Amino acid sequence: MEPSEGTTDVVHPEVRAHINSLASALGGFSADDDGRYVLGDSALEVLRDIKKWIRFYDEKTNRMDVARCLADANIVSGDLLHILATWPENETDNKFRARAALACFEIMVPLTWPLERDRDQMTVNHHRHLPVLQLAQLGYKRAIINFDAAQILHTAVRIALPSMALSRSDRSGRDEGIIKLVLLFLRNVAMISPPPGVQYDGDESQISRSALIDAFSYQDILLTILTIASNMGEDFNQEGVIIMEIIFHLVKRVDVTKLFMDEKQLGKAKSNELTAMMNKEAAMHRPYNRKAPSRHNRWGTMIWVDRGDGKVSTVTGQDALLDAATRQHKMDNSKVYRPPRRPRKEDMEPKDLGPPVSLNTRAREQLKGFVEEFLDSSFNPLFQHVRKKLDEQKDYIFEYHSRQFFYLVSWFLEAERVRKKIAKDKAKNQKSTSDEDVGSFNLVAGVLNQQTFITLNRAIGDSLESKRWPELCAAMRCFTQILLTVQEMSESGNEEDEEIAENILSRIFYEDETHDRIANIARDYKDQGFEYLDACTDLTHTYLRVLEAYSKQNVDMQVRSRRRVRKKKKAANTAGEDEENPVEGDESENDQANAERVSRERKFDFNRFVNRFTPQGVVDTFVKFTKYYKDLDDTQLKRAHRYFYRIAFKQNMSVMLFRVDIIQLFYSMIKGQEPLDKGCTMYKEWEELVKQILKKCIRKVEERPQLIIEMLFSKINATAHYLEYGYEKQTLSTSQSKPAAELEFRHLVGRDQQIAIAVGVLLDKNLGDHVTWLKGQLSAAETERRAWEAAEKAMPSVEAPPVEGGEKSNENGGEKEGAEESGNASEQQNTESPPPKEPPAISIRMDNDARRTAMFKNSHLRLLMKLVGIERLVPDIDETPESAWIIPPHQTPDQLKESIDLINKAEFNPPTFEDGKLAEDQLRRKTAPRKKAVFDDDEDGIINDDDDDDILFPAGGPTARKVADGNLDKPKKTRRRRRKGSEAPELNEDELEEKERARREREKAKAKRFKSELYVHASDDESDEEEGGKWAEFYANEERIRKRQQQNAVRHGAGGVVTSAAKVEGGEAGKVLVKERVLVGSGSENDDDLVLGGGSDDDSDDDGDGVVKGRGRKRGVGDDNDEDDAMDDTPVSSPRAGEASAKRRRLSKEPSVAVEEGDVDMEDADDDDVPSSKAPPRRRRAGFVVDSSDDEE
Repeated sequence: MEPSEGTTDVVHPEVRAHINSLASALGGFSADDDGRYVLGDSALEVLRDIKKWIRFYDEKTNRMDVARCLADANIVSGDLLHILATWPENETDNKFRARAALACFEIMVPLTWPLERDRDQMTVNHHRHLPVLQLAQLGYKRAIINFDAAQILHTAVRIALPSMALSRSDRSGRDEGIIKLVLLFLRNVAMISPPPGVQYDGDESQISRSALIDAFSYQDILLTILTIASNMGEDFNQEGVIIMEIIFHLVKRVDVTKLFMDEKQLGKAKSNELTAMMNKEAAMHRPYNRKAPSRHNRWGTMIWVDRGDGKVSTVTGQDALLDAATRQHKMDNSKVYRPPRRPRKEDMEPKDLGPPVSLNTRAREQLKGFVEEFLDSSFNPLFQHVRKKLDEQKDYIFEYHSRQFFYLVSWFLEAERVRKKIAKDKAKNQKSTSDEDVGSFNLVAGVLNQQTFITLNRAIGDSLESKRWPELCAAMRCFTQILLTVQEMSESGNEEDEEIAENILSRIFYEDETHDRIANIARDYKDQGFEYLDACTDLTHTYLRVLEAYSKQNVDMQVRSRRRVRKKKKAANTAGEDEENPVEGDESENDQANAERVSRERKFDFNRFVNRFTPQGVVDTFVKFTKYYKDLDDTQLKRAHRYFYRIAFKQNMSVMLFRVDIIQLFYSMIKGQEPLDKGCTMYKEWEELVKQILKKCIRKVEERPQLIIEMLFSKINATAHYLEYGYEKQTLSTSQSKPAAELEFRHLVGRDQQIAIAVGVLLDKNLGDHVTWLKGQLSAAETERRAWEAAEKAMPSVEAPPVEGGEKSNENGGEKEGAEESGNASEQQNTESPPPKEPPAISIRMDNDARRTAMFKNSHLRLLMKLVGIERLVPDIDETPESAWIIPPHQTPDQLKESIDLINKAEFNPPTFEDGKLAEDQLRRKTAPRKKAVFDDDEDGIINDDDDDDILFPAGGPTARKVADGNLDKPKKTRRRRRKGSEAPELNEDELEEKERARREREKAKAKRFKSELYVHASDDESDEEEGGKWAEFYANEERIRKRQQQNAVRHGAGGVVTSAAKVEGGEAGKVLVKERVLVGSGSENDDDLVLGGGSDDDSDDDGDGVVKGRGRKRGVGDDNDEDDAMDDTPVSSPRAGEASAKRRRLSKEPSVAVEEGDVDMEDADDDDVPSSKAPPRRRRAGFVVDSSDDEE
């Protein structure tokens, strides 16, 4: 519908007319009945129609026209609340009033649903309606919590009480839907708050947090929350997330310290705050009043300022006469050129926190009692349950739930610590020992286990990688409070708590990845907002303080770091070697050395770790935090002071603070125009710190004048070390440099062509001296090898003189009798002679260091050396620049001569290639095998490449599973975080944006599905309990469906066979054997009845002619036992069978989640006055549907 031309209404007139007619038909105030509200004749139908308008017009078409019309008609405060008031406490059994109340809440829940500004999907209607609807929701909240005629919130709980009273196993889907609807209504009421930028005309005290807490307490909502939360996991499941949301909107931005103060302490704290604010205001006015104009000098003034080189600037105003600094400041402000400003970024502050909350005395006492009761009874059950749901990533878990979870955990941990501190102070003041164990931390032990730490670390890593700063901020707050709580446990004096704290800290600090992540968070801050900056610096300060204390107590503290370990390659076996009995070296003597090496690598050194917080990035983070010194409290100022003191004096890296802007900031804090308040408790410490830093800076400038230039720039660690100590940092590299990459040929060519290409590359790079040197080495080797061969040939003649007769006889082949004895002696000598000797290896001599470096780093020279047969002396160990190279013994002089000739040929006749390509284009880098990252304590870091598991257990053995079987109960895939140091490629900006966009789309789809499941369908099922025609109409409808199925089977020729009839309650019901696709695809408007209806309890076998035994019976909602059978018997070619099976499976597994497709049919059934689709047990004896044997062929 589009509005007609010439109209000024933002909503189509027909839509408004329909809504107004429904609102008028709902009911009104009767003058005859003392002005009380009277329902209309068709009030329930009208409420159902309004719900349909909201659902099928606003939500399906992404419009807000119906909500706007309902707001203009004032239907909530004018009709719905008065309808709820007509259901008194003493008429709980009134079904009509209960159904009317439930229908009212089904309308109020979508009307009070949080409004979000999604710029990607906002239309003109959203821009028109959002401001109006936001103000309308404030009116809804004011009317609901301040309604005098009835307790609306209490009425909502009354609706859900019958469903809550049932055990979890006995609840139906309707009961679960009612409980969820009521809790979401309470969540919406607690969540509504004045949006920023929208002015509320009414009294804000009526919708404030104090009014909300008072209403929740007076109407027993807080008790309901405690009851559900304490029984979470036993009697309630999905409701835990909604309960967490309600609590979040009750306690967010509430000061925990003030919450547990008594009246006297609170009054003193407020007076101190007022005094501090007045002093701050006076300090702000003081520099201005010092130079403020009086009534005698308000005349216009224009002066010229000489800038040197004959240039002058014009400055107006008498304040330019005060001093040179003021004139320079006015000149800077009057410059025409302005540096380009970056576009304003989206606000990084948490949008759902809002401003700090101030509670009145009554609300503070009520919330304090609720918090104490929650900590005593409900903290562990609720947060353990929610943490499991977050890990499982259920469909009703959204992105903001993890943020709320971490925020609430941190808030309640801080509340528990404050409560214990106040209890201890009272015990000390009263000088009496209380029987209550105030030092026990069992009440919050549910979030101090290993599972919570895993969830927290994963959330920090994922949010840091995907740049979800609000979630990371909440996770950092949670981590900080966990550290503070564990530290108090270690100092509690309770031996059991101290032992538990020791184990927790050892687990937290054992992973070196956690240490790196904390340092990276502090170093990589950039414009994420003050809330993120405060959380980041707080975590860094607390982590360093707790870790330092722990490392001092545990001198032998160990950490586990991920490092890459590569197994040593085995030597290649030569041909003919015996491999049956290899000789292995005994490494038992090195066990102690290896153990010491591993322990030394894993030993934690706090002084070395704290150096990760000295880089300029971390310093800049704390400098940006300190720039807010006028707005920081004493705790935050102390945090920054301790960091700068650690940098300057504990780590002796004060040069990191010697930068112009940092020095100017420190000076402004003490001697500037707007310094720190001298009444501040941290003023003296900051004054002394700044004085000492400036002294060190002046002495360092006198010692090293080059620091004057370096003060303009940030400093890397090497520069800072040189400026601090006067010499460069001497480091011994434990890792050896790697040789040049190995090259290979792109195409298969002969050896002569390979040598020609290698020589051509060297000549193209003007490295002909390498070729000349290599030829000289080969020539010398050839000469030496020929001389050795000649010497070996001459050696037998010198050592054993030959017998003339025998030699002649052997050479000529004659058989002289006189030489027979000498011939036998010669044969015996040849038999006993040793095998021929191998020539010795010839060493390659490098003429200078440049040649040695080239042999290690020049890949082209190494390729040529490999082609001519030069090898390393010991190829088993890692190569270094000092490694020895040899010409192996198997290289003959002729081969060396051939290599020299090929090099000379390539030198005088270089090869040419097509398309003008060079010789270098014929080479490419050889792909190196991927290395696996392992823990250094896993089997000594050795990766065994010779595992025989694949051979011992080949695929397809006797226990091989079918592919189809693996998909029946396939677990949900969990996204694994890529660990640091892995080989996975880094994502670029475009890929990260695409990943973020896909994540937002998934969140929107989940939110849409979650909201569509709010409605309690068939809410008037109980309306006809007293009427006797309910089941008769249901049976008649079933009979019509059965007849229509038989007609379709005959018409389509599906091979239906009518078997022997069986009497069912006096009637003949035939069993028709048809394909299931005919049943599902019959086009009936009551398809859901076929899914939800009851079938036969037992599988029947028919032995008639042409009838195949089948199990394709209809299944009910709770029939889970035969789910696999139904899936197996469903034909593969059925177009709707998979969909129907999925629908049945979804209904059976999640009875509390309403199916959207079934909702529409259920609404149609309501309009036609068709009873519920839940069949009685007697009806389950009806006929069933099996597959036809004709279609299986």
